[in-house]
Amino acid sequence: MTHLRVEMLAADPVEPITSAGHAQLGIAVLVGIAVLVLLISKFKLHAFLSLTVGSLVLGAAAGAAPAKVITSFTTGLGATVAGVGVLIALGAILGKLLADSGGADQIVDTILAKANDRTMPWAMALIAGIIGLPLFFEVGIVLLIPVVLLVAKRGNYSLMRIGIPALAGLSVMHGLVPPHPGPLAAIDAVDADLGVTLALGVLIAVPTVVIAGPVFSRYAARWVDITPPDAMIAPRPSEDLRRRPSFLATVCTVLLPVVLMLAKALVEIAVDDPDNPLQRVTDVIGAPIIALLAAVLLGLFTLGRAAGLDRDRIARTVDGSLAPIAGILLIVGAGGGFKQTLIDIGVGRMILDFSEDWNVSALLLAWLIAVAIRLATGSATVATISAAGLVAPLAADMSTTHTALLVLAIGAGSLFFSHVNDAGFWLVKEYFGMSVGQTVKTWSVMETVISVVSLGFILLLSLII
Repeated sequence: MTHLRVEMLAADPVEPITSAGHAQLGIAVLVGIAVLVLLISKFKLHAFLSLTVGSLVLGAAAGAAPAKVITSFTTGLGATVAGVGVLIALGAILGKLLADSGGADQIVDTILAKANDRTMPWAMALIAGIIGLPLFFEVGIVLLIPVVLLVAKRGNYSLMRIGIPALAGLSVMHGLVPPHPGPLAAIDAVDADLGVTLALGVLIAVPTVVIAGPVFSRYAARWVDITPPDAMIAPRPSEDLRRRPSFLATVCTVLLPVVLMLAKALVEIAVDDPDNPLQRVTDVIGAPIIALLAAVLLGLFTLGRAAGLDRDRIARTVDGSLAPIAGILLIVGAGGGFKQTLIDIGVGRMILDFSEDWNVSALLLAWLIAVAIRLATGSATVATISAAGLVAPLAADMSTTHTALLVLAIGAGSLFFSHVNDAGFWLVKEYFGMSVGQTVKTWSVMETVISVVSLGFILLLSLII
């Protein structure tokens, strides 16, 4: 297992922008995070504004010159958006094409047609996992939960028995598997390899979804027995589509970027020669931006044109996919600015100095930090980005695989115990027609199971690879 030792950490390559001692830096970090938490949870200020103000307060509390704090924040914001902004945009376009073309419905209907009472929870987990690859969590919920409610109503299924697996599939993909914003931002912050992180993320995601989904849903159905709320069940809106894309074409389009990025990672491991022609090709086609771009371009034909959408309709779909992600991009960018401010005031050096005699699992430490921020702010993305900035020094001199596991440990911690300060908590509560207590017993506990189980698999993998 990777442990935090002084010889594994590198000194900050840049001179800190403040001469504050460790005590003042520690207080500054606590104050900055406290302000961030207070603004998000108490005053309901948008996470972008909260992260911006929190970064300025962090720098001021550390005694740094305001001009230098602003420079650190804007530098981190720009670098983060440059690193992940295009990927988030491409993922949003692919998700919107999937929804508007009827491709998502095709996947759902095809799998459900082959499911029975015993296999239905597994089918819902599979659907959510596939759909959740290119979609943001909130989009996935809006897309899938109405289907879950309709299936539960018409098939007389326990809502928790099939709803929990769907939520687990979406949540695990959101927290552990790029190209979702949180994992992408963490990969950028600790300089991890995206292909390796993706491969390990999928490897950990599968058993985690099984345990937190179909297995845990047995207990959730006993604890909370509710029927789908009639107010939330409505017939699907009529579509002006002449046809829907085929199941095979839809699945191949969704999985194309995953396959290309995995191929790049596998070739790098097997060949390990930058001059090898095969590795040079996979380095290009497996680059995240190329892989996602290829899937989007393919989707224009296999999803859009296959559904009978004309050029104007496809253009509107693409336009409509970009506007909703503006807020996400700003949050991710501001999180990068917060992270850079943490680094520039010398938090990395402080962690190094304090850790000289430690023998603590770096992966466990990253998970605990992400858990604390998640519980305080309610945002998995904010928790991932902030924790990645705090533990970035731990990645120095780590192997490629352990750096990827560090990212996954952060992602696992960011999913811990969603509660009343999380927008997802209220979204699930309202869709399922549950009380706050019922939502805690099901959704909140499910999120905790995901976080703890995935950490267990991460620590296990760290012993093997």
